[in-house]
Amino acid sequence: MSIQVNIDVLIAQRKIPVGELAARVGITQANLSILKNGKARAIRFSTLEALCRELDCQPGDILGFDPNSSSEDLASAAQEEE
Repeated sequence: MSIQVNIDVLIAQRKIPVGELAARVGITQANLSILKNGKARAIRFSTLEALCRELDCQPGDILGFDPNSSSEDLASAAQEEE
């Protein structure tokens, strides 16, 4: 996917346990893990706002764009694994 999620980097820099961040943001640890691993298809603005508040960052610190990657590349890779 061309959208990169950098939550894991921010968590490591701030030394906040994943469970604690999930509780502060108001989402489950499983959903935070899905976001963190780039498996999410969407994110609510309220969740993004809460993450920015708790991680003391801007949305652009959490999300990035990689023009050299695309969702088509991932679909091809998934089909090759089958």
